[in-house]
Amino acid sequence: MPHRAVTALEETLRAHVGLGKSRLETLCQITVGMISARTVNLSHIASEWSGTAQTASAYRRAQRFFQHVQLPPDWSAPLVIRLLGLKGSWRLALDRTQWKIGTKDVNILMLAVITPRFRVPLMWSLIDGAGCSDSDARIALIQRYLDIFGADSIELLLADREFVGLRWLRYLNDNNVPFAVRLKETLIVTPEDGRPRTLRSLLRNCRKKRVFRADLSDDPECPLALNFAAKRIKGGELLIVVSNTPARAALDAYKSRWAIECLFGDAKTRGLNLEDTRLTDPRKLDLLLGLVALAIAWAGRTAALLLGCRAPKRKAHGYFAKSRFRIGFDHIRRLLRTDPAAAVIPWRTIPRNPLKPRRVV
Repeated sequence: MPHRAVTALEETLRAHVGLGKSRLETLCQITVGMISARTVNLSHIASEWSGTAQTASAYRRAQRFFQHVQLPPDWSAPLVIRLLGLKGSWRLALDRTQWKIGTKDVNILMLAVITPRFRVPLMWSLIDGAGCSDSDARIALIQRYLDIFGADSIELLLADREFVGLRWLRYLNDNNVPFAVRLKETLIVTPEDGRPRTLRSLLRNCRKKRVFRADLSDDPECPLALNFAAKRIKGGELLIVVSNTPARAALDAYKSRWAIECLFGDAKTRGLNLEDTRLTDPRKLDLLLGLVALAIAWAGRTAALLLGCRAPKRKAHGYFAKSRFRIGFDHIRRLLRTDPAAAVIPWRTIPRNPLKPRRVV
């Protein structure tokens, strides 16, 4: 691994990451190493270590990094936004991924930033055990986001059918978070005619797009009236979206939620092989995910600089030959071996003054 890339990255991150010289250098070695080795497995990263240290020494140094380093919660989120160069508002997607390490479940609730050019992890929570998240975990995650960026930075929050619940949707609505969440057909709502019934029954004659307004709450003293949009998709299944924004536009925007599924592929088999990690301790996993977020943002920013306004090439079937992530990821890996100073150019676009959190009262 070229030492110049590690040194240049260390110089850039010094103003943004509160670590001493030795720990910061290790953070940069691991970040560059996971891209070069295409894995988060520490033994493989140690083989990519720059300098004269033996592989065993580098491996032990990486282990000590995760054993002893403690960074503030969500330390990487402002850095990711600044690296991507995002301003104004952007879309967010909420989803969950899980796998097993031996008998231990790794269950991650992920909040990602989604744009036409980027799909990058932003914040996450580690859920104990397998299974779905609850409203408390989701609310806590979104509140952490609001504390840093504020509700006006959210163009739209997208989530699948797993992420429903009256208290959860009421929290989003009360905190001015625009959202589009898919619902199950079995959910009972009260439309404007005042007769409660399931969405399946209400939309049994729906063929094209249909929009309406209904109440999700069964408490007349505390209603939650929201906008609904529905359409039939392949196989005759209903796609039903609830939103506190114009329903038709929310239904059209919902298709971009799929980008977070592609992001999980970028973090796993198509990129960094996240499931190769043997870390199970929540604090260590949280730190590793911060480094993964930096690596994915680095690849995305590299692709943006490389392509400019151009779209990636398409094959005869119409799909991209390579995703933007893979274009940037492969380009960084090549530059790390041929021109390491050029590989770190995207990091030099970040302003030196750290982003200050925005506290929401």
